[in-house]
Amino acid sequence: MSKQRNRAAILISGSGSNLQSFIDHIERRELDLDIAVVLSNRADAFGLQRAADAGLPTAVVAHGDFPGREAFDRAVAGILDEHEVDLVILAGFMRILSPWFVQHYAGRVLNVHPALLPAYPGLDTHQRVLDAGDRWHGSTVHFVTEELDAGPLVLQGRIAVRDGETAAELATRVQAAEHRIYPECAALYAAGRLQMRDNAAWLDGEKLEKPLVRDF
Repeated sequence: MSKQRNRAAILISGSGSNLQSFIDHIERRELDLDIAVVLSNRADAFGLQRAADAGLPTAVVAHGDFPGREAFDRAVAGILDEHEVDLVILAGFMRILSPWFVQHYAGRVLNVHPALLPAYPGLDTHQRVLDAGDRWHGSTVHFVTEELDAGPLVLQGRIAVRDGETAAELATRVQAAEHRIYPECAALYAAGRLQMRDNAAWLDGEKLEKPLVRDF
């Protein structure tokens, strides 16, 4: 009997470029994963159109309809649980998750952050890197914990900062790296090779003391 494929929910708020990278990797059979549902907190998110074009189920839960983060998160989780998802992929989902949500899906939520964590958590990472004169920049895939941008690190895409580069130009190159490392990380999870336990990332049964790095 063949192993059942993992079912993922992809959560978005905007254009869905990372969502598209997942769709493309699955279509090329480079990722053994089923996208069970694409959920957005914004009805006008272009990523919903990308999902519809790919024939994927979609859902919208407007955060403004709820009195607080946990109430919103419980509504989202109700939909994800209906779709029996194994993995939650945050792909430009511009909401801070409540402790309840993180605990409900403990070890099963991945996020990508546009910086080489633990450096530059939070916003405006590209300009901050330029202002600091850093030589390297990139993106990090990590497991999600209750502390923002502080979960166990798994995989980083690293690029060299170019002289005279603008924040917008840097962002474009970082995003291109994201589109490669995020599906790769999900593939490791789907294959049963990657997991989170004891607040650490484990790959092939060994604790990752530092994230894997791909240079672009």
